Amino acid sequence: MAGAPVRRASYKDTLQPALHRRFSSTAILLLAVSYLEALLLANWSSYFWSWFPFGPVGFRTLLIFSCGLSILILRIAHYHVGLKTTESGLQGLISSLLSLSTYETAFWYCTSSFLFCAIFLFSMSESSNLRWITYLSGSRARVNERPLFLACYLGVCALFQTITHYRFDIDRLDFNVSKRQAKVQQAALGVLPQSFQIVLFQLPGTLARCTQQAVSALLMCLFVYYFVLRSFAWGWALALLRPFYSLPKTNIVPATWPTDIYLLVRCIYAGTLMQFVWAAGNTAFSVFMVREPLKNGNPLTSESKDPNGSLLNGLKSKKLSIKSFAMWELALIAQNFEVRRQAIFCDIDRKDGPMWSQVYAICMGLLKQIETRVDEYGKPPPSAFAQSNPIVEARQRTAAPLRQEPIFTSKGETPGLLSGVEKALDQLVRSPGSSPVSELSPLAKKTWRDAKDRVLTKEQQEALSPEHLRSELGNWMAGLVRIDYIGRLFRHDFRTRVSGVMLGTPYAEPTLYANAAQALCLLAVHSLAEDVFGNVHRDVPSIIRTLTAVIRKVEGLVQRIPLHWTDASGTNESPEVDQILDALRGGLEQVVTKFEPYSNDLRLSLGDVRLAKEAILMPERQAPERKEKEAVVKPKTIDEKKMEPAKQRREFKRAEMEQTR
Repeated sequence: MAGAPVRRASYKDTLQPALHRRFSSTAILLLAVSYLEALLLANWSSYFWSWFPFGPVGFRTLLIFSCGLSILILRIAHYHVGLKTTESGLQGLISSLLSLSTYETAFWYCTSSFLFCAIFLFSMSESSNLRWITYLSGSRARVNERPLFLACYLGVCALFQTITHYRFDIDRLDFNVSKRQAKVQQAALGVLPQSFQIVLFQLPGTLARCTQQAVSALLMCLFVYYFVLRSFAWGWALALLRPFYSLPKTNIVPATWPTDIYLLVRCIYAGTLMQFVWAAGNTAFSVFMVREPLKNGNPLTSESKDPNGSLLNGLKSKKLSIKSFAMWELALIAQNFEVRRQAIFCDIDRKDGPMWSQVYAICMGLLKQIETRVDEYGKPPPSAFAQSNPIVEARQRTAAPLRQEPIFTSKGETPGLLSGVEKALDQLVRSPGSSPVSELSPLAKKTWRDAKDRVLTKEQQEALSPEHLRSELGNWMAGLVRIDYIGRLFRHDFRTRVSGVMLGTPYAEPTLYANAAQALCLLAVHSLAEDVFGNVHRDVPSIIRTLTAVIRKVEGLVQRIPLHWTDASGTNESPEVDQILDALRGGLEQVVTKFEPYSNDLRLSLGDVRLAKEAILMPERQAPERKEKEAVVKPKTIDEKKMEPAKQRREFKRAEMEQTR
């Protein structure tokens, strides 16, 4: 009897528990922030119950925590990796307006804001005059417009946050966050993990931005409420409260305005607290979820029944996020874990081929995708040549051809100015794009020039010339594009365009390709001492040639893509391109350094080695003035100091090759 088929190890089953633990860390930090805000909203009438967690403060903490938890669940549903590579902000705006997830995000932000509004109003004292019902002239109940304005203000804050959410692409998981922060910030709080330290260092700046957004939302709410929402909100408030209170039958809006300095200050206070809950949760989620794919200092797949099989499953995944995590883990294995590297080299009995062969095929496939996209840039789509132009048979004319006689018919030829005007009008009707002045007779041209000289001065004629008008229109459009909120809609950034060409659309994740190059090169370098069966050296020439070709083509692409006239930066710089090129050059330099003595055995020609060394040298793409400014202003980090010897070697090699030429 045949045994049950063995289930193939899934990388998602390994990654999912790690993501759950990271979400738990995010929730713990959000709960701490909610507890601090609950303390700020306490009335402190009792010293013990104002801070004791198992009391009113604890219940208020859970309610505030639920406001942030709804946003975290929204992040889990919509998170993605990679930079958006849409051509312009207008295209991104249109796609966002047509997407259901945008309205889902706005709904949950508004729901969270109304829940926080109820918590804030309930926490205020009687002296703040923020109760929904006030009693005037004895027992006559009236609706208080002050909490209504506060509720509308928090709703405007929710819409502001929705716009910010998509403007800065908060749903993106940036794998470079932890790496960049680790270089800048030292371990000042040794008790806490590094990711917690990164979040804590970011919270003060986050609080300042929340206060700024709260003030901006208040200015917008003052305009929107009094000119758009007041009568509508007042009618709804009366309709909802009439079943519970004896209110007047009329829906006339009060003559007095509800806003005063005390209410405006409380609005800013409430808006800052509410947005800080959202921002703290989003910041913690973005930092914790992109931690290294390690567990207890070992790769995530180390505890799997089939570690290599789980890793291969992740590398072959069609989902970009899972594939990026798996490639990151492979790069860490190739760099730091000798036992796992040896397991990759020794695993030769797999169904689809040896482990190294499959890893090599996956990594090389990613690098060749860049090469293919660069080669296809600028070429017309293949559909233009796929279909041959069909031969259209000439149809028999069924009507007489168009008449070519002058439009202004006359029995005799009209001499002088009138004849020239008639010819000009005739030409204007027949060829709308041509200039009618050029068809005038000499007498008509002289009359036209005399009329212009009598009516307009020389300066006015130059100002009305087509060249000057075209130049002024270009300057006006360039100034309009420089405005932040307007320019984002029409701007075509070089960074986005080159990333879309190299890495594809709609999302481009540079760390996937950088980690693929790093893993491939490090495995090749370590194979000299760890590859027992000697399978890796056969692929080393292909690795060197492919990396060399990709580097040269990417550099050519950067120089070839023109700057769009809406790009206000004016520079052809892209952090994603620089990251990939650094990984390619660093890996190629290590492979060439280790395997150059064996070039004859590997059948590497002198030309291959020379081209690889030229590709390793970093081209001078930055202006000298900018480099001097960065050298003066930017201090050198520890990693840059470690890289100085490598840069000196590259400069020496460049000078030596120039002398050889």
